[in-house]
Amino acid sequence: MLYYIDVILPVPLEKLFTYSITEAEASFLQVGMRVAVPFGKTKMYTALVHSIHTNKPLVYEAKDIHQILDETPIVNPEQLSFWQWISNYYMCTLGDVMRAALPSAFLLESETIISKNNEKEIANEDLKDDEFLVYEALQYQSSLKIQDLISILDKKNVLPVIKRLLEKEAIHLQEEIYEKYKPKYVRYVKLHSDYTSETSLQNVLEALNRAPKQKQVIMTLFMLSAKSNKPIKVAELTEASQASSAIIKTLVDKGILEEYHIQTDRVNYFGEENEASKQLNEHQIKAFEEVKTSFKTHAVTLLHGVTSSGKTEIYVKLIEEALAKGEQVLYLLPEIALTTQLVSRLQNYFGEQVAVFHSKYSIHERVEVYTNLLNNSAKAQIILGARSSIFLPFKNLGLILVDEEHEQSFKQFDPAPRYHARDAAVVLANIFKAKTLLGSATPSLESYYNARQNKYGFVALKTRFNNVLMPEIELVDIKDKHKRKKMKGHFSDRMLEEMAETLKAGQQIILFQNRRGFSPIVECNTCGNSPQCPNCDVSLTYHQYRNQLRCHYCGYHSAMLLKCMACGSPDIDSKGFGTEQIEVEVKELFPNHKVARMDLDTTRGKYGYEKIITSFEQQEVDILVGTQMLTKGLDFRNVRLVGIMNADNMLNFPDFRAHERSFQLMLQVSGRAGRTEERGKVLIQTYNPFHKILQQVSTNDYLGMYKEQMDERFNFKYPPVYRQIKITLKHKDYNRVNMAADWYAKSLRQVFAAFVLGPEFPPVSRIRNQFHKNILIKIPPKQSLGKTKEAIHKIDTSFNAVKDFRSVRVILNVDNY
Repeated sequence: MLYYIDVILPVPLEKLFTYSITEAEASFLQVGMRVAVPFGKTKMYTALVHSIHTNKPLVYEAKDIHQILDETPIVNPEQLSFWQWISNYYMCTLGDVMRAALPSAFLLESETIISKNNEKEIANEDLKDDEFLVYEALQYQSSLKIQDLISILDKKNVLPVIKRLLEKEAIHLQEEIYEKYKPKYVRYVKLHSDYTSETSLQNVLEALNRAPKQKQVIMTLFMLSAKSNKPIKVAELTEASQASSAIIKTLVDKGILEEYHIQTDRVNYFGEENEASKQLNEHQIKAFEEVKTSFKTHAVTLLHGVTSSGKTEIYVKLIEEALAKGEQVLYLLPEIALTTQLVSRLQNYFGEQVAVFHSKYSIHERVEVYTNLLNNSAKAQIILGARSSIFLPFKNLGLILVDEEHEQSFKQFDPAPRYHARDAAVVLANIFKAKTLLGSATPSLESYYNARQNKYGFVALKTRFNNVLMPEIELVDIKDKHKRKKMKGHFSDRMLEEMAETLKAGQQIILFQNRRGFSPIVECNTCGNSPQCPNCDVSLTYHQYRNQLRCHYCGYHSAMLLKCMACGSPDIDSKGFGTEQIEVEVKELFPNHKVARMDLDTTRGKYGYEKIITSFEQQEVDILVGTQMLTKGLDFRNVRLVGIMNADNMLNFPDFRAHERSFQLMLQVSGRAGRTEERGKVLIQTYNPFHKILQQVSTNDYLGMYKEQMDERFNFKYPPVYRQIKITLKHKDYNRVNMAADWYAKSLRQVFAAFVLGPEFPPVSRIRNQFHKNILIKIPPKQSLGKTKEAIHKIDTSFNAVKDFRSVRVILNVDNY
């Protein structure tokens, strides 16, 4: 009987692919194992076994697999059903999901190996110059890789040379699969077994009398061994004995010491004994009991707790209960900056049971977390991570906590799958019959709407911890201040007065500006020309610390201009301001105080966030300037004043969610003020202090904002009332994008009539030399989502069948918020 497997390949193709296997392989293979398979003419891919069967493919001849890469499955059945849901719901392929879900070290890559054909002798005169260079190199080396050829020939495209050598039968090609993950080994030492008896040891010490440093190492090894029964690391021994590693190597060479290696995890917890979690106050106890009651009737509950009400302590109690039942917990956070603060808090309570998973971790560290979870290790009972951690191989998931659930960072925009981690987490919890708690001080309209419809449970926590009052919020009219000449740079006299007072009292300040860089627009005062990005339709932002103009869309950069490129005038001015300019101004205004900046430019390294947050927590920094990274759930004990430098550019953004987002952002950043005994103060600088949203922020009126925004969503048919699918078409040719978008929209209108908006160019219509055009489909509450997607799939297939449109890239984004 012939056996076959269907596999998922990490490529964006709709279908699964079938390969043939032997009977022995069929009895060994299991769903969720990896196999290396040939694909196309020369490619080799890591594929994942999806099913094992005996049905021969009808359309093509099934190839044999290359090799089996695992002894046990690395993906479990729950994960596969979750992948399937993501693929169906977010209209992407299983290959896309596989690429996002598995750490890239698991997706082994193939490397082309070039070796000399020894069976055929080639005369040098038959070879061209570049062919001769390769052939000669192969006389001295048994094999070369593509990268070696690139350096030998000093050109990037070496494939024509390889092709010609293949035609002359001078070389062989083969694909070699290589593993990316390398385990970490730590060197340990112990006394050689020959010297464990007292007499032999005495003899050694006497023999080492002339080598006092070597003798010192042996004595130190004894002392360390006596203190604890743990194995002794080489690094530990060198530090304790203050000897160099060369001395230890000499002792190993002499056979007195014996060295050995132990595989270890890259991320370890070295804390003290765990401390008990904090006692809850009466309001927290009430909310905690309400959450547990709500879980009896609802799988998902929304916890609406004002800033600094102590939501984290309620999460900790829920985690304790889940662990007591032997369940795993997933704690989702929107921002890596938040994990750095929370890791230490949770590790104080739960020690090494906490594992962290996010993109700033290296490939190897992510593989270790994945493997620990796969083996249900004690090291990974609580996973603290950003959105990608929903793809980990949970065995016994009992609770998912989604903190700051309103955050936009939970949505993946590129590449596919374009999932929303909060919504996907609810489905993941459902697969495991687990509970989900969504927490926020400013819930998204979607979640609040679901709670009002009784789809989710709802619990409110309205008092801050220690009964501290909500911060006092004051709106400063900078239009009026400019008129009266009461502005110093971008600071009003009111802001400077409050800052001086706060610093005098020895307390800290946070200044929020939602733009990085020095100034977003550079303009010639003579002719009005502004330098633009050559690849995108945006002006370049000036970054003073590098004296560069940079594009925040594609990364293009050039040196700052000395004179205008259009008219040659040296009179160049910068308009607008970003975090960098605020930092410079603050340093000039308060030269005796330490100022730090936290934005994408200052947090690039793995520990970038940690360094800034720690120095601010330890009060080494007096004033912290930053972008929206600062707004998300960070807990600073000594901040009395928060300044929002300009509220208007958030409110006037071309997006139906701009008002909701501005409200959330301003209220969240306000929540960083006055988190201990003393009431904090928030100053919001604006040209329009009578704007409805600013009034609602100043009175902390979430319900007023919700009702007003929901009225607008009902009237204009936007989420959460109507569902939304955005279709983006991309191509480098302007006319082709236009034609393709018109064709696509016309086809959609035949099915969905008036519920299709567009095609329309977005505010930034060209990014990385690709023109974008958007079409929006609104789906009424009673319309079937499945049937809508089916219709879109059909239109998409017809679109790809038109020869002129094949090169146009179509991106389907379900729930594009």
